[in-house]
Amino acid sequence: MLFSYLRILRLRKPLSCFLLALLTTPFVHGQNAAPAPKAPVADFQIPVQYYTLNNGLRVVLSPDHTSPTVTTAVYYNIGFRIEPKDRTGFAHLFEHMMFQGSQNLGKMEFIQLVQKNGGILNGSTRFDFTNYFETLPAHKLETALWAEADRMKGLAITQDNLTNQQGVVKSEVRVNVLNAPYGGFPWLDMPQYANSNWYNAHNFYGDLKDLDAAKLDDVKNFFKTYYAPNNAVLAIVGDFDPAEATGFVEKYFAGIPSAQLPTQPDISEPRQTKEKRATKKDSLANKPALAFAYQMPERNTPEYYAMGLLDQILLQGNDSKLYQALVQKKGYTSNVSGGINYLGNMFNYKGPMLWMGDLIYDSTVPADSVIQELNKAIAELDKNGVTQQQLDLARVKLRSNFYDAVSSGFGRADMLASLALFDNKPDRINTIEDEFRKVTPDVIQRTVREYLRPTNRTLLFIEPAKKAN
Repeated sequence: MLFSYLRILRLRKPLSCFLLALLTTPFVHGQNAAPAPKAPVADFQIPVQYYTLNNGLRVVLSPDHTSPTVTTAVYYNIGFRIEPKDRTGFAHLFEHMMFQGSQNLGKMEFIQLVQKNGGILNGSTRFDFTNYFETLPAHKLETALWAEADRMKGLAITQDNLTNQQGVVKSEVRVNVLNAPYGGFPWLDMPQYANSNWYNAHNFYGDLKDLDAAKLDDVKNFFKTYYAPNNAVLAIVGDFDPAEATGFVEKYFAGIPSAQLPTQPDISEPRQTKEKRATKKDSLANKPALAFAYQMPERNTPEYYAMGLLDQILLQGNDSKLYQALVQKKGYTSNVSGGINYLGNMFNYKGPMLWMGDLIYDSTVPADSVIQELNKAIAELDKNGVTQQQLDLARVKLRSNFYDAVSSGFGRADMLASLALFDNKPDRINTIEDEFRKVTPDVIQRTVREYLRPTNRTLLFIEPAKKAN
């Protein structure tokens, strides 16, 4: 499925099977610097109601009556990070199966049901979850809940459907990665070079032989194991009455049985102590490219929030240090892309993560010259730290992107569902901004020295086989 709020051009070819997404602005990938406010702005409080059904389904309700629409999102606690070792790409393949029919809906009828009622929908597979959502006119909330519950109860798992979707996914791999210039760079490639643990470092799009090896029993067992209510979060955002929505949720989801969930594997990464370098030859590319990645601090630590601000200072917007150095001053490239979590944002993942950047540059420019500018920008922060003005501006940029994201139905549902799934605290959506306020210049400098050191870095070079025209 299309990763619904990624920058598609930057990622070039995401894992997609239905171009039905509502494209929304990502949290960490802002383009333009916002001016510093003249006076403090009062926090915007998002309403959050949170409870759990007897079968373990976690439910988040967030009414918002500004638009007569409602977004329903179901997040399952299974992503490609923990898919079976001999079935790379299986989590994504299974996501396709979720649109092939259920107990009361035939093949593709889920999509038709939403579209004919004036809605949009999508699903995606990420590092730590697989999600499905619909945005519909407000009076169609019950329809959405009925349809989501219907496929949570059971899929139309047939050999014909499996064979068909194996072909679809293999075609995606060929078109989006194998036969495309810069295919998989760096969103698919970099984790495989930067990480040590197989769960974080394998080809999550899927090797063709592994996709062919998937059997019908694999699909049935995967569904029974991971697509249970006690492994899921249901988020409802928009123009609805909470009491009525609660009744619908009870009516359609409460009777679905829970499952015995497997023990989660160890997905931790060791502390990186040596710079890694890798070169990938690309017969379709006509210019060299470079990506850099640094292992992120653990989620919800002071250093984690500091990295969110460093991302704004170094990489986000035309005022960022790397844009100014590489584009404006040196003219090595026309753009520098990047951020925390290329497959989402800094809040919708659970395990180890990379802060990453990438650029395509002219063949006359030595790669070492690009790396030198990266080193200079980081060394300046290491030596001099950040000024309060720089820190305040980074907070303003980050705040702007944050509220832009959570102002949409899907953006808010994504944030609430992720916080419920990983932290069991969706109301953290109202305190996240406070965590960034706590970051001081000292914390920023400490984070630079530990996490932006060269020995915590992986560099990936694309070597073109074609000459630029």
